[in-house]
Amino acid sequence: MQINRQKNLVEFTPENDTETKSLEALWKLMVDCVKFNKKLVPVGEYIPSKRNLARFQVEGEIDEHAPVYVGEDTTVYCSTCNKYFLVKKGEQVPLCCGRTMESLD
Repeated sequence: MQINRQKNLVEFTPENDTETKSLEALWKLMVDCVKFNKKLVPVGEYIPSKRNLARFQVEGEIDEHAPVYVGEDTTVYCSTCNKYFLVKKGEQVPLCCGRTMESLD
């Protein structure tokens, strides 16, 4: 992924199909044409010599009125704090760190 910055404008250019799909998923998560767009907020520190990883949390309105239920037993995790949880078939996926946990699949 190539990242270019010109003043306050940042451009992300994917360099392969996997990065294109990841960027498209991020775009769909961030952009809401009906309500408000979400923001990326930095978490922790970015020190390349220590760990070459920059972490951001997605901030914005979360639709808590749209619960997610699983069709089969699955393990979900929180990408923010790394908690794992087993959800049984028909149960609601829990919220963690202000957002719905994600499936490991």
